[in-house]
Amino acid sequence: MKKHPIRHVSGSFSRRDFLRASGITALTVGGMTVLAACGPAAQSGGALAGSSPTASADSDSSPSGSLKLGDGTTLRVGMEAAYAPYNWQEPSASDTTIPIENVSGAYADGYDVQVAKRIADALGMKPVAVKMEFGGLVDSLVNGQIDIICAGMSVTDERAQSADFSNSYIDDEVIMVVKQDSPYAGATKLQDFSGASVLGQKDTFYDDLIDQIPNVNHLTPVATVPLVVDGLMSGTCDAITFSSLSLPRLLKDYPTLKRIGLAEGEGFTDASNPDNAAIAKGQDAVLAKINEVIDAISDDERQSMWDACMDRQPA
Repeated sequence: MKKHPIRHVSGSFSRRDFLRASGITALTVGGMTVLAACGPAAQSGGALAGSSPTASADSDSSPSGSLKLGDGTTLRVGMEAAYAPYNWQEPSASDTTIPIENVSGAYADGYDVQVAKRIADALGMKPVAVKMEFGGLVDSLVNGQIDIICAGMSVTDERAQSADFSNSYIDDEVIMVVKQDSPYAGATKLQDFSGASVLGQKDTFYDDLIDQIPNVNHLTPVATVPLVVDGLMSGTCDAITFSSLSLPRLLKDYPTLKRIGLAEGEGFTDASNPDNAAIAKGQDAVLAKINEVIDAISDDERQSMWDACMDRQPA
């Protein structure tokens, strides 16, 4: 589920068009069978304890001749650490985790973390997570509080004005989910949700797309995916927007829910949702190196990484 802190600008220039125009390649995980899930509610720790706003835009070579971000030693990776299977918080270290710099004794795991570790290794740096709300990630990158974003974030035309984005390292799609006994369970087009109360996650593409539903009752978005699901289960809303990759695990945990199959041409204008890393602008050589790392991960390896995250993510 990819998110953005700036409202999405709808119109004829779609996110997919933007990817093509900017030369960013969306690399899909073909035929992926996944068991994804909603992560735990976000824990406190948005303040950057121990992080000074040093400039992260540094594309100069280090004395050893290697490319670097930030101080060239520690790669500060911005994420929520509350969005499984992309990223989540763990109480102990393992081969798949990295320390969370601003949460004492905590570690981050997830698909984003595995990609961040590969990027850090290619740059000769040690990765640490910096936990914060999703809506503050881009500003923190621009201000130099983090060096890179690996957080289930998609490139948009607005975000690209503030940061440079990598190729996609996994691709998702926004879907709609309802209860099986819902009066909207038989919907086949967005028009069928006219008058429905629909809920999405705050500061995300999932929330912005809701406005494409005619005459929708667009509920005030909530902070985390678990709260979105809670809204549907409690009857606060009639439908939610959700991650296609995360659907199988959701239906396993909540068997009374179902995906709405929208007919061709009757869904959202562009529901594609790539996962891109972001760095501060003006670091073309570093960005090229990051893309080299991402492009080297085959579809099969991406699926294997994803499945492993599904297996170990928190319930």
